Amino acid sequence: MPGSPRADQGIGQGHPGRGDRLASAMVVPEPEPEEVVVSTKKQDAVGSLGYDVFVNEAPPQDGVLPNGEPRVFSPMASTLIYGSEDAVLTDPGMTLEQARVLGDWVAEKGKNLTDIFVTHGHGDHWFAAGMLAERFGARVVAGAGTIAEMGRNLAMRPVLWDKVYAGLIPPSPVTAVTVPDNRFTVEGHDLVIVEVGPTDTVDSTVLHVPDLDLVVAGDVIYNGVHMFLAQGALVGGFGPWREAIDTVAALRPRLIVAGHQNKQLDEDAERTIAETRQYLDDADELLKTAPAAVDFFLAKIERYPGYLGRTVLWAGASALYGARGQAGEDLGKALLSGWF
Repeated sequence: MPGSPRADQGIGQGHPGRGDRLASAMVVPEPEPEEVVVSTKKQDAVGSLGYDVFVNEAPPQDGVLPNGEPRVFSPMASTLIYGSEDAVLTDPGMTLEQARVLGDWVAEKGKNLTDIFVTHGHGDHWFAAGMLAERFGARVVAGAGTIAEMGRNLAMRPVLWDKVYAGLIPPSPVTAVTVPDNRFTVEGHDLVIVEVGPTDTVDSTVLHVPDLDLVVAGDVIYNGVHMFLAQGALVGGFGPWREAIDTVAALRPRLIVAGHQNKQLDEDAERTIAETRQYLDDADELLKTAPAAVDFFLAKIERYPGYLGRTVLWAGASALYGARGQAGEDLGKALLSGWF
């Protein structure tokens, strides 16, 4: 399957030196992102219930990566879960332009948008929520931990988000509310907020839609896109993330919508869970053998040549290596260094 790592692509099989890997990584540049809609629908036995996925174009960014290719952020997926009249949108993106094109797509569906759900507090998943909530008269919903993390990401805008994407992000007050028992509905169908703990951020959640055998996974599960690994530097490794994956697997979904996904890949739950676990296993191995962040970065590209989001890969690698032995203000600088 495109983008899936193969055993014969590992650096353990006579891997070249850093210079050869650098040249190799530059030969196959990351594909240009584009706006696309990936549609999957199912008629539920109780009534009409379906979902569509919109994969939004990554915003422009200045600078180049260590292998010389342009910095490009990861594609970002929003899911519309809908009945015959009403709908719920998840993870509405970050920028003014993303809000505009996503909003136009939602409007074309002709549904009454009742709620906008945010899986976790990273700004790329919710900074556009206010614009879309105002456009459609929708409520913004999230778990309590996510709402707290949204506030922290809002505070980070001047030192991170607005530096990387100057002038592209709308005003983003935190207006999200919790719902009783972490449940809400669309036309009588349960949408269950499942708290899974730390992944690539603290207090992640997923949205379980039992009647569709669907989990909207945010950043808990990735699909053909490099994972943001920096949180491992703060929690002592990837153990908590693996536990979160186990929580998702226990829901036994048939379909998973990853918050960051390659449009060419399907949404098979078994495959995406397995590949997310493997990516973390490979990261643990490389952290023991790759001497520096650039070596880790190049080795990951070698193992996953079809994966998108190499800017996020570099930001995570820089944080993992830069945070070693750091504390306080120096730790904060190390965690941000790879974004610029």
